[in-house]
Amino acid sequence: MKLSVSKNIATLVPYPPGKPLQELEREYGISGSIKLASNENPLGPSPKALAAIRASLADLHRYPDGSCYYLAQTLAARLGVKPQQLVFGNGSNEVIELLVGAFVGPGDEVITSHPSFLVYQTMVQARNGLNAVVPLKNMAHDLVTILTTVTANTRLIFLDNPNNPTGTAFGAGEFEAFLSALPETVIVVLDEAYVDFVDPGLRLDVRRYLANHVPVVGLRTFSKAYGLAGLRVGYGIMHEEIAGYLHRVRQPFNVNSLAQVAAIAALEDHEHYQQTLAVTREGINWLSREIDRLGCRTFPTQTNFFLVDTGCDCRAVYEKMLQKGVIIRPMHAYGYPTYIRITVGTASENERLVSSLAQCLKAVAP
Repeated sequence: MKLSVSKNIATLVPYPPGKPLQELEREYGISGSIKLASNENPLGPSPKALAAIRASLADLHRYPDGSCYYLAQTLAARLGVKPQQLVFGNGSNEVIELLVGAFVGPGDEVITSHPSFLVYQTMVQARNGLNAVVPLKNMAHDLVTILTTVTANTRLIFLDNPNNPTGTAFGAGEFEAFLSALPETVIVVLDEAYVDFVDPGLRLDVRRYLANHVPVVGLRTFSKAYGLAGLRVGYGIMHEEIAGYLHRVRQPFNVNSLAQVAAIAALEDHEHYQQTLAVTREGINWLSREIDRLGCRTFPTQTNFFLVDTGCDCRAVYEKMLQKGVIIRPMHAYGYPTYIRITVGTASENERLVSSLAQCLKAVAP
């Protein structure tokens, strides 16, 4: 074939998908594996969400509600915003894509940090925009350097708060000083995928900044605290004018029917939500203490995952852990060659992780 593909597309690196759990077990000859690599909810989905899905199965021959009307009404009432200030997507990933599609053209700049969520830079390159990447400072967003990076061509700034993969977060004072120094031509995108796990005293209220002279867009997801990662439903909170532009580039049926009814039901299951937060807090505290005892260094986090400096080649640790049926995330691709990222699991999964890690560290220690 003689395909004509623009350079910005030809040079994109596809997102590397992980293998299904069943395939990993087949390859390694193991069973009963646990996955603590993707920051998923160890409790699973809300029982109310599952019931809502079952009740909706007979309607799968119908197209979904393209406006997400009932989900928008429910969520707007919960957040204290207008339904018109919400834009839903096939995961918050799609809302990122919509923002870039609406506001970034060839030659426009977008500022991101490194390391952070990889999708930001991928979407910008796909639109033939320019990525300006600012390294993290002390594992946190370097807001001072980001300010000096802004030019007349800067359209968007993506800040995942808390950051993935480091788990760090900034507070209101630092953020407001940052906003006050930006030009009005920039939109700041505050990716709050892990906001539910942030200490209340550190949590930002994105609603305060929707009509700011520098507009702020908040991104959130039902994949983490609400346990609906497999249904892919996320949303953005923003000024109505920004939402209007996103709807111009949004596909009409982008959020499937089961995702919509499950998200509504999950919002109403306060018990499952609170249990998720409790399990996460307890798991972070216990895992950090026990892994530190193994001679590793754990890092504070405002998420449901945390980084661990093992002092060893993280790829070797990852492979050894796989052989024991425990899947974690090696961080060499993020520039941390001895670090692994661990998602909090159930109490039994956490205990198995620590036991397996202790054995693996002995096997790969230099």
